[in-house]
Formats: sequence, C-alpha cells, structure tokens
Amino acid sequence: MSRRLEKMEGQVVGRAVRLFRNRLRLRAGSSQDIAGNAVKETEKAQEHTLPNFAGGQHFFEYLLVVSLKKKHSGDDYEPTITYQFPKRENLLRGQQEEEERLLSAIPLFCFPDGNQWAPLTEYPRETFSFVLTNVDGSRKIGYCRRLLPAGRGPRLPRVYCILSCIGCFGLFSKILDEVEKRHQISMAVIYPFMQGLREAAFPAPGKTVTLKSFIPDSGTEFISLTRPLDSHLEHVDFSSLLHCLRFEQILQIFASAVLERRIIFLAEDLSTLSQCIHAAAALLYPFSWAHTYIPVVPERLLDTVCCPTPFMVGVQMQFQQVVMDSPMEEVLLVNLCEGTFLLSVGDEKDILPPKLQEDILDALGQGTKELQTSEQINEHVSGPFVQFFVKTVGHYTTYIKREANGHGHFQERPFCKALTSKANRRFVKKFVKTQLFSLFIQEAEKSKHPPAGYFQRKILEYEDQKKHKKLREKTVK
Repeated sequence: MSRRLEKMEGQVVGRAVRLFRNRLRLRAGSSQDIAGNAVKETEKAQEHTLPNFAGGQHFFEYLLVVSLKKKHSGDDYEPTITYQFPKRENLLRGQQEEEERLLSAIPLFCFPDGNQWAPLTEYPRETFSFVLTNVDGSRKIGYCRRLLPAGRGPRLPRVYCILSCIGCFGLFSKILDEVEKRHQISMAVIYPFMQGLREAAFPAPGKTVTLKSFIPDSGTEFISLTRPLDSHLEHVDFSSLLHCLRFEQILQIFASAVLERRIIFLAEDLSTLSQCIHAAAALLYPFSWAHTYIPVVPERLLDTVCCPTPFMVGVQMQFQQVVMDSPMEEVLLVNLCEGTFLLSVGDEKDILPPKLQEDILDALGQGTKELQTSEQINEHVSGPFVQFFVKTVGHYTTYIKREANGHGHFQERPFCKALTSKANRRFVKKFVKTQLFSLFIQEAEKSKHPPAGYFQRKILEYEDQKKHKKLREKTVK
C-alpha cells in the first residue's frame, strides 16, 4: 500500500492529486488519538495467520466502529475509531506508518457532514460507501452502516465500517446486517463472526460461502453469502439513479463522464449519493473513471470542487450554497432530490452520436415494468451503454499490432477510419484522447492473451449478429 493515501476512486493526476493528498494528511486526526480511544476488548483481536487461497481474496482488512466523541473545548464532536478488528501488531515501521495514516483518514469519511451533532432519539439507518485509492491504483472501499446504537434516551449515531479491497456492495450490506445484529448483544459476539469471515476465501462469481456462527440465546446459525454471477455489476445498484433521474438525464451524465468532465451530485442522504455516483461511474464499463472520485465529499474537503482537473463527486444538500459559491468551470451539477441540473455546459445532448443516443433511450424504455430484482435492473440499465461501446470501439483488438515478443501497439488512425458512420467517427476521435480509453488500451497492449470477459462476449455477439444480417440480406437479394 502506498504511503500517499488518496480519497478518490481511480488514479488521480497532476495538481489535484497533490492538493488533495496534502489536505488529507493535514486534516485527518492523529493516529495516537485513535489508538488512545480504541476500545480494548477482552479477546484482544490479534492478526491471525491467514491461509493462502488459490485465486481467492480475503473478504476484508478491517472492521471499525467510528463514534462521535466530544472535543475538549466547545460543543463540537470528533469522529473517532472506538473498535478495531483485527489489531495489527509486529508491523515494520514503514508499514505501521501507512496503517496509521489509513486509519486516521477513515473517521472523516464515516462522518463527512461535519462535527456539529446533538444527541438524537431517532435517526434513519444509512448504508453508504467511500473509496480510498493509492497512487499505484490499488483501491480500498469502506462499506458503512450509520445508525443509532441500541439504548434509551438521546444518543449519538455510530458507524460500522468494513474496509475491503473488494467491490461487492450487495454482499457487504448483508455482512453489515450481521455485524449490526451481533453488536446489539455485545462487541464480543462480533469477533468470532468476523474472524470466520476473515479466514474465508472470497467466492468466485456465482458461488456461495457459508459461515457458521454462534449467537447467545439463538444458537448456531449458518450464514450464506453469495457473489453475483455477473461480476462486472456486483459493485453497483442502479435503482437509486433510476428513482432520481430520467433516462435522458442519465444519458447526459454518461456523455459528460465519457469526455471526462467535472460532475457533482447533490443529495440529502449519504445512501442516495453513494449509490448514484457508483452507478454513474459503472455506466462507463468496460472503462474506469481515472480521475478524482469521491462518493461523499467530507465538509473539510469541499474545495475539491474547485479543482481544475476532471472529477466525479457527491456533496450533501446542506452544502449546496457552498458549492454554488465556489469558483468552478464547465461543471455538470446534478440535484438528485429534485431531478434537475443546476449547472451544465450546455452541449451534453450533442456529445454522443444521435443514432446511438436513440438506441440507448429505446433500449432503456423497453420492458421496465417487468424488472423485479436488482440484478435485472442492473443488466437492463447497463446493457445499452455496453452496446454503445461495442458499436463505437468494439473493433479495437483488430488494430493492436503485436511484435514477436507479444507486446502490442495500438494503431489509432486506422482504428478511427474503420468506422463508416461520420458521427461515430467524430465521437471516437475525441474519445481516444481521454484517459479512460488510454488506460484501457495500455492494458490491452500489455496483454499477450486474447481478451476475455463480459465486454468481449458482447463484442463477439454483435459481430455474429452483423454476419447473420449480411447473410439474410444476400439471401433476400
């Protein structure tokens, strides 16, 4: 893990990276304070030696409980880690510094809405996430459940946070359900469940892992955790995005993201912000957003919206005026509560080829009433955007020329010329200049094996359809 911790998904470049990284280092709480406030459970959760899994990954790195603690002066509260599993010991000095920097950043993202809190008797449960990305591109995702702890009378919200390198939101939401259920009994009851989870291998797509866990007064329970079969959509849920916006607006957000513009989402609650921004980024599959990416911007970091480089961020509605008063250029500002664009560049409807825009909208509008499960919704929404990339850049493998050693070189000019549609060609000439496409092609050039996966399957299906169509046309003639 890099020493320079970023608060964004994807590699961040240039001045925005340095500004953002330094700000996190200066403003996150000190590691000594975190260690001093940590709850010392009787089980002394040590790091266990974990088995090596063939092709598998571990579910998570940490389970943390982040609570609000009153500052020594004033009425403000400071988010603080009050429980940590596992407690890592015997780390080298460099590793310890990195872990401390990581842990000191997390409370800021568990309570991004500032430090002015008051004890409450009611608070709606919220499930959201944040992303921490190292400069080497490796990612850590914080899955959070914020709620009022069990008890009577006014009390402060608390956050359960599971930090993992794996993107699978539905599965981790179920894990948070189990953590919450056990915490109502005792923190000590969480330990054996999380230890069992930590020793289990993350299942392959479509597979299930079953954990055995004992709960006082309930006995032994068997908990099944199933990974979605279609792994490219397991990190996203499009339901919130569909609830907040019309298809035409989603298409304009996609167009802005494809050209790597600045996009800000506004919403009241953390869950909506988190889900909608992940959904917007997922529309870019098989490409990955490679710039500043913060599902929920902490209050202390709101001036991120002034960065001159591309970004995709979420901001709580209470900070709308701060955002509106900030100096920004060419930004798409999306109000998820009202389903409106507060600011736009003005050309969002003209970025994509008209015929392909019609194809996307037609596909999105068909059969929506029959959709029932989240998997069906995800496939229905994602499919038309995947087809867009199949039709525009799906021929990329033909234009990677390989040397004897297997290394490839992408032939950009003939690749663009191969498109017969002028509108498609105009779009692709712009798209190949983006970092989205550059990073994708760099990986393809490095690979010595034929591409595989969902996107390649869709390309082959599309090519087969074109062949059959030509054969039918010849037969009719």
